[in-house]
Amino acid sequence: MPASIMPFQATLRAGLKLLSLLQRVQTKRIKSMESQTAAPAHLDEHWFGHPKGLYFCFLTEMWERFSYYGMRALLVFYLTQHFLFGDSEAYLIFGAYASLVYMAPVIGGALADKYLGMRKSVTFGAILLVIGHFGMALEGPAAELLAGEVVRNGFFTQVFYLSLAFIVVGVGFLKPNISTIVGELYPQNDPRRDAGFTIFYMGINIGAFTASLLCGWLGQTYGWKYGFGLAGIGMLFGLLVFLQGQKHFNGAAESSKPELLKEKLSLGLCREHLIYLSAIGMVLVAWQLVQHQAVVGGVLGLTAVAAIAFILFYAFKKCTPEERDRLGVASILIIFSVVFWALFEQAASSLNIFADRAVDRSIFGWEVPAAMLQSINPAIIFLFAPFVSMLWPKLAARGIEPNTPQKFAIAILLVGLGFLSLVLGGSMSEGGRIALFWIFLIYWFHTMGELCLSPVGLSMITKLSVRRIVSLMMGVWFLASSGAHYIAGLIAVATSSEPEAGQTAVEVTLEVYAKVGWLAVAIALILFFASPLLKKGMHGVS
Repeated sequence: MPASIMPFQATLRAGLKLLSLLQRVQTKRIKSMESQTAAPAHLDEHWFGHPKGLYFCFLTEMWERFSYYGMRALLVFYLTQHFLFGDSEAYLIFGAYASLVYMAPVIGGALADKYLGMRKSVTFGAILLVIGHFGMALEGPAAELLAGEVVRNGFFTQVFYLSLAFIVVGVGFLKPNISTIVGELYPQNDPRRDAGFTIFYMGINIGAFTASLLCGWLGQTYGWKYGFGLAGIGMLFGLLVFLQGQKHFNGAAESSKPELLKEKLSLGLCREHLIYLSAIGMVLVAWQLVQHQAVVGGVLGLTAVAAIAFILFYAFKKCTPEERDRLGVASILIIFSVVFWALFEQAASSLNIFADRAVDRSIFGWEVPAAMLQSINPAIIFLFAPFVSMLWPKLAARGIEPNTPQKFAIAILLVGLGFLSLVLGGSMSEGGRIALFWIFLIYWFHTMGELCLSPVGLSMITKLSVRRIVSLMMGVWFLASSGAHYIAGLIAVATSSEPEAGQTAVEVTLEVYAKVGWLAVAIALILFFASPLLKKGMHGVS
């Protein structure tokens, strides 16, 4: 063994032993507290009639989403105004990052299910997120334009990319597993479960709403490091809350096979240590991928081909005709979901830049920072989600509730109408800045579409998938979202094309929005007319 790496190996082993010691101490503490509170999870009702663990999951998710959406609101501005990336470069970086964020939970969820357990996975993911968000606050000197060339500080540029990578892998470990813990807090068929998830998901929107306002305002008014720093503080709160609340999970979030974690594999390291080391390896891979966006597209393409090939093979070799039809409908709707999310996710990229450069954001003499407009989406969810949730049962009682394919069609239609409404607003501006009303209107259309598709889509996967591969199909659903984010980056790039003679940059963007708007309307109509056939393939599933 080369002498140069011996100190590194000794340090690595010491660090892993310290991590293992901390985990053992934490586990003993939890077991001690559980022995003092013998009540099972479903009797631990200390918070509005729900298990107290829900309260800590709610706060953890709220702070995690606060950090994520706070950073997300600023990211495209940080790329274009601090690092002086061109719009096209910024959109591709953003698209690659968002795509990786949705790809990582597939791996993080699988590792938690088979080895780590949910508690350790969420804790580890939260630690990575704290590192990543505080790394974003190390902005360094701004890029300069010298002799027509952009000059960036190489060290701080790499710190930025590495911070994004930590966030990608951190979300991968935390996001799928905190939701699973909520489900584990309730006994099977507990009638409070749906209400518990409703409370939990409110944390997502509270975090998103407040983060877009506070982090967006701080970052664009006082400096990037303050906005990103506040996001990091939020994630640190989330980690501390989760550590404090673990005693209320009553063992529901532990590994199902703890003996596998302690199994020695190689180099004197147990499986748990190797998982943590592999996760750091994932960070290094993500660090490179986010800088090479074309590779991300290639990985997504290969993954999509592999997923389609497996689903087709499984459908024709392992399924009954009825199962095959349902699996086919689920796959078709997943493809249509890509259309919706690719257009919807313009919000944080091209629409964010458009709002900054082309919209009159003055309210009572104060110009609202563009990043704060990201709060409109969660605000609309607060206001309209209860009405949408009540609408479907009322329509069902009258026998006129749209079926699942029709709800997807409505969602795609609404996202298209949102873009067309903004184009209409642009045509009425007569060369001046577009009124803020049109930004509110596009967000209203898009958010109402989200409410028609997002919860319905998750339910659709669980109802139409063959039980033996339902987890795989849920992974495919998230991979489709990952691909949609990458495509969203390409659409955003089209909005930054060079204007033709006599054309402005705003007109270029509106022209792209008009094209994707009408395309969405056409796709929605195709899906609507195909819905009877798809409904037939669902074989009685509503």
